[in-house]
Amino acid sequence: MPKLKTHKGTKARVKITGRGKAKAMRSGKRHLNFKKSGRRIRQGRTDLILAKPSADSIKKLLPYE
Repeated sequence: MPKLKTHKGTKARVKITGRGKAKAMRSGKRHLNFKKSGRRIRQGRTDLILAKPSADSIKKLLPYE
């Protein structure tokens, strides 16, 4: 069976945790932050644990992670 290729765009954006969950940074904090509340900006600093259906499809893109 041939080797599987890793999807490099997904590899740059998502990390698989030790227990197999997919972790990604939250979106929406790069610009136009003056109109967002401080609470909203602070909550954007934490990583997002993706839902299981999304994580399953991401794991197919990262076969060796």
